[in-house]
Amino acid sequence: MTQRQEFRTLQTFDDFEIREYAPCVIAEVKVSAQYSTASSAAFSSLFKYISKGNKASQQIAMTAPVIAAQRVEGAEADDWFVSFVMPSGSTFGHLPHPNDPRVVLRELETETCIATSFRGKATEELSGRKIKELRAAAARENIALSGETRICRFDPPFKPGFLQYNEIVIPVLLRD
Repeated sequence: MTQRQEFRTLQTFDDFEIREYAPCVIAEVKVSAQYSTASSAAFSSLFKYISKGNKASQQIAMTAPVIAAQRVEGAEADDWFVSFVMPSGSTFGHLPHPNDPRVVLRELETETCIATSFRGKATEELSGRKIKELRAAAARENIALSGETRICRFDPPFKPGFLQYNEIVIPVLLRD
């Protein structure tokens, strides 16, 4: 079974969960493209990295999800950051350096986010609707959110669309 990004559920609401994600390392590619093509444009570079496309020629296990993120709400629809989460326990210093300059390794600290899941092919239309619903649900609960939105896909594209499992994840802005 494919390893998934680690988190613990802090609170459950009717429409979403508040989660605490464990620190991790991601391999990321920035793509300027429409959402419908951004993931496929970045996927080959990321897959090559984990499949010995790195200076150490070391294979890295595939994890889930594949994340397509926009860093600022309402930003240009053409800037996407597509990433793979590295296996649990990976550290920046112990991962091989990518051969492809488009692949960037980033360390993420512990992070509190809200998340909701849905089934179906994560099209721009369906994902957009779920993002709006999640942001509205958080607003009703008076939870402040960052401008970043992550569309997390857990299944391969050849799996029938109605069976595909996805999540929308948005970082919470913590108040002092």
